[in-house]
Amino acid sequence: MYTTIKISQRVKGMLDSMKFVEGESYEEVIEDLIEDHMDLNPKFKKQLEEARKEYKEGKTVSFHEIKKKLKK
Repeated sequence: MYTTIKISQRVKGMLDSMKFVEGESYEEVIEDLIEDHMDLNPKFKKQLEEARKEYKEGKTVSFHEIKKKLKK
């Protein structure tokens, strides 16, 4: 059984660029992404979840601010 999903042209383009061989299906590309995600180091996975949470809460630092701090 198959289903249809709605994605933007931007995401479709990203999936296209991730194909290893011509003719690879989007399902195969998505399966590879899921496998990669599941293989993440648990510590890194936790840090990634924390970073996502901070981003959603607006607790991020701009590149410009980081650059200024590094110059000190």
